[in-house]
Amino acid sequence: MESYRRIVERIAGDIRDGRLLPGQQLPPQRVFARRHRIAPSTAGRVYGELVRRGLVVGEVGRGTFVRAAPEAPAGRALVEGGGTGDVVNLELNYPSVPGQSELLAPALAPLLRPDVLTEALRPAPAAGTPAAREAAAALLAVPGGPARAGWRPEAGQGLFTGNARRAIAAALASLVPAGGRAGVDELTYPLVKEIAGRLGVRLVPVAGDEEGMRPDALAAAHRSGALSALYLQPALHNPTSRATGERRLAELADVIGDLGLPVVEDRIWSFLRPGAVPLAAHLPGLAHVVDGLSKRVAPGLTVGFLVVPPGRVETVAAAVRSGGWSAGRFALEAAVRWLGDGTVERLVAAKREDARRRQELVREHLAGLRVRSDPGAYVAWWELPAPWRADTFTAAAAAHGIAVTPGTAFTVDPHRTPSAVRLGLASAPPPTLGQALRTLAALARTGPPGG
Repeated sequence: MESYRRIVERIAGDIRDGRLLPGQQLPPQRVFARRHRIAPSTAGRVYGELVRRGLVVGEVGRGTFVRAAPEAPAGRALVEGGGTGDVVNLELNYPSVPGQSELLAPALAPLLRPDVLTEALRPAPAAGTPAAREAAAALLAVPGGPARAGWRPEAGQGLFTGNARRAIAAALASLVPAGGRAGVDELTYPLVKEIAGRLGVRLVPVAGDEEGMRPDALAAAHRSGALSALYLQPALHNPTSRATGERRLAELADVIGDLGLPVVEDRIWSFLRPGAVPLAAHLPGLAHVVDGLSKRVAPGLTVGFLVVPPGRVETVAAAVRSGGWSAGRFALEAAVRWLGDGTVERLVAAKREDARRRQELVREHLAGLRVRSDPGAYVAWWELPAPWRADTFTAAAAAHGIAVTPGTAFTVDPHRTPSAVRLGLASAPPPTLGQALRTLAALARTGPPGG
C-alpha cells in the first residue's frame, strides 16, 4: 500500500504535466480510497494536502476539482503588480482621479526646503506629532445628527503606521497571542489571512447574512473556543461592499460588550460612505479603529491611522515599534499638509463621484447577472452562473487579458469555495473597465468549454 505522500506527489505531477486538467473533478474520497487500496482516512489526508498546496479546491456538496492555476499566497495579487502588457487588472484596486498629482504637488514643495527636509527625514514616533494627531482626529470624526450621536476620537488615542495593513498587524499583534483565535467574517480581506498566518493567529469564520456578521453566530463562535479579538469591516466590506446598518451594529455591540471582546475595525473604505458611524462609537473601550490614506490619496506615499482605546496606547505603540510598522516622517508631514489645505477633502469628493460612475458601468454591462455591490463602492462581488466555478472563470478571464480575483482568495475555510469573483473597479480607466465588463459578461453567458 502506497504512503499518502507518494500518492500526493503522483497526483501533483499529473496536474503539473497536464494529465489532470484544470476543472477536472477528482473521484469521491471513498471511491479514491478503493482505487488506491487505502483507508478512507488516508484518502482524506491526500485530498487535504492537495487543497493545502493549492492544487485542487473542495466545494461542499459538489466535489473536489483541479484548480485552473496554483493559488498565489493570500493577498499577493492585491498588493503586487499583476503582469505586463495589455492585461486589464481588476485585482488591484487603487483609485486615482484626473488631476490628482497636480493637487498633491503643492503641499510637497515646502518639504523640499533644506531646513524643513532635515526635520521631515527624522524618525517618527508611533504617536506621530501633535499636528498629525489633531489632523487625523479631525479626518476620522463622523458628525452626529438629530437622531444619532457622532464619533470623534481623542487626539491622544491616535497612533500612526506606514499604511493601514501595518495598523491591522499592530492591532492584532497586541491583542492575540501566538496560537490564539480571532473572529472574522466568512469572507474577509485576504491580507488579514496573511497577517494572521505570520503572527501565528488562527482565524475563525463567523457566519453572517445580508446585514453583516450575525450576533448569535459571534456568540456561538466564542463559546466554541474563546476568541481573543474580532476583525470587522462594517463600512463597505471587502469583497462584497456590504455596509452594516446602524441597527445591526448596535446588536453586535451588545454582544461584543457582553463578551468583553476587543475589536479591530477596518474603515479603509469608509470615506465612500459619508456619515457611517463606526462600531467604535458603541464600544469606546474595546474598538481599535484602522484607517489610512492609501485609498483616499495614493498608495505610494501614505500613512495608516490606528485609534486605540484609552489605556492601550502604549501597549499598541510597543507593537508598532517592535513590528517595524511605524510611519515614515516624510509621509506623515505630507499627510498633515494635505489634510490641512483641503487636498484630501477634494480628492475624496472626486473619488466618491468616480466610484458612482464605475458602478453605473457595472449595472449597465452586468445587468441580469448576480452581482452584489454598493452604489458607492469600488468593488463588486459576482456570483457566477452555473456551471462556472471561480477558478475556471478566473483562468478564462485571464485568457481574455482580464485579471479578476477568485472568491477563494477571501474565504477563511478552505473547503468553502464560492463560485464567485471579486471585481476591483478602481484601477482601470473607465473606457477600459467598460470593455472588460462587456467581455466578462459575454464570457459568463457563453459558459466554460465543454460546460
